[in-house]
Amino acid sequence: MKRHPSLAHLSREHHGALILSKLLQKDAPAYKGLPTGLEEKAAYASNFYEEDLVTHFAEEEKILKMVVGIQPALDVLIEAIFNEHQELHSLFKLINENPDLAVHLNETGKKLEDHVRKEERELFPMIQESCTEEMMIAIDKSLSAK
Repeated sequence: MKRHPSLAHLSREHHGALILSKLLQKDAPAYKGLPTGLEEKAAYASNFYEEDLVTHFAEEEKILKMVVGIQPALDVLIEAIFNEHQELHSLFKLINENPDLAVHLNETGKKLEDHVRKEERELFPMIQESCTEEMMIAIDKSLSAK
């Protein structure tokens, strides 16, 4: 399904998150220009989280609050997304405090990948199918008013 223009910005941001998710996982391939050592990956992940993901999650949550109540199945999915955001916040905040960094990065990477794929494959299509064009325009305006 083609991404609605009002969600395209969030969808494009997922590309960087997916690269990060793969980078953090065990046996990750080398990515040109990205770190290869565990400590460097941890620092990169923490920086990416602070610089990109915190804002990205906030933007998503802002629009998700706008579409609550439209459809029960969408509400269930939104609740799951909110819970995953909280879990990811915790995982990223604990990166530098975890004694087994390799295991923690791998878990964080897998959770981030699963989360992004759920949004792309389930959440965004359901929003597009459930919302009127007027609602999609309101979402776009909300995301544009940073």
